[in-house]
Amino acid sequence: MSSITERAKRAWDVFRGRDPTLYGKNLGPSYSTRPDKKRVIYGGDRSIVNAVYNRIAIDCAAVDVEHIRKNDEGFFEDTINDSLNKCLTLSANIDQTGRSLIQDIVLSMFDEGVIAVVPTLTSKNIISEENYKIYELRTAKIKQWYPKYVRVELYDDETGRKREVTLPKKSVAIIENPFYAVMNEPNSIGRRLITKLNLLDVIDDQLSAGKLDMIVQLPYDVSSPMKKKIATERRQDIQNQLTDQKYGIAYLGATEKVIQLNRPLENNLMTQIEYLTKMFYSELGICEEILNGTADEQKQLNYRNNVIEPVLAAITTEMTRKWLSATAITQGQSIYFVQNSFKLVPIGNISKVIEPLIRSQVLTPNEARSIVGYRPSDEPVANQLSNPNINPMEQMPTDGEEPPEGEEIDPNEIPY
Repeated sequence: MSSITERAKRAWDVFRGRDPTLYGKNLGPSYSTRPDKKRVIYGGDRSIVNAVYNRIAIDCAAVDVEHIRKNDEGFFEDTINDSLNKCLTLSANIDQTGRSLIQDIVLSMFDEGVIAVVPTLTSKNIISEENYKIYELRTAKIKQWYPKYVRVELYDDETGRKREVTLPKKSVAIIENPFYAVMNEPNSIGRRLITKLNLLDVIDDQLSAGKLDMIVQLPYDVSSPMKKKIATERRQDIQNQLTDQKYGIAYLGATEKVIQLNRPLENNLMTQIEYLTKMFYSELGICEEILNGTADEQKQLNYRNNVIEPVLAAITTEMTRKWLSATAITQGQSIYFVQNSFKLVPIGNISKVIEPLIRSQVLTPNEARSIVGYRPSDEPVANQLSNPNINPMEQMPTDGEEPPEGEEIDPNEIPY
């Protein structure tokens, strides 16, 4: 009973426990839509191009990007749990998680061609200082280029508006789209496809505008200006009848005829769009199966190697060279991404793939359990790299060492 009373005393209701100081307080400008969210350029937001961009951005965001340390051989050693790694994995800013930041970077990069990722909150002034800690990151649009500076349009979460600031290139990650020639060049396949799709949208709007598409044949010649004026007035009269009447009924003269157009004249626009779509897919290295989720293992592997890897490499390499000092890079620090290859393996074949890795001492049993979604085992051997099909090495005598007293080892039982 006391616990219920204590909970009632300490509980806070969002509807009844509001801060009275917020009433009448200026909370800043408000919007009906999210002001910091990236909007795709006009025309690309309603086409297959936007679906392709969004698919690639989601797949890139699904890959873990971390601040890590490598060993002397250049292989992954451990993760550095600092503020920069928190921005990349957990919280990039007050509006975005680390995953949504990567998705925003990729989508903005595809749309703009070149974008900037700006450290908005740091331990030191990024204009004049070096070796600072990064606490928040945001994607920005580059408005002006200078020899050693860039002017960017950046969302300010304090005022709720976008502002333009000039920052040094050495402190800002400037990321260029590796598929710039395919997506962003003025005469690229991507731009031409967007233009054709916009033309198709215009035609569709015209066809769905409620037009009757009919011709009224009048019983007199309309070649003279006077007859044209009479014909125009007659046409307007028919339009008024159809508009003003409840059921859209109009009358015609006894000698007037109506010629109904069954459909508009055809063009080869759809054929051109289908051709450009296939070219767009082939130049990017993707296929329709990637978009609808039916791609097999080989197609997924090609997609990862030809599309996802170049995009993530462009992002992580630029972040490494701009935000990590020369000393940190010498010590093996890097911003790194690792794609989970087991996502390509069907669930029926996962055991066939994992078992040789455990036997070859590449994975521990607990690492294998985490891949399939099981919690780690408490057994000590589950964290050891060992072959479960042979006797543990600690039970075998090493070179020059005698077997324990009272025990004899059969040479035929020693594994080689």
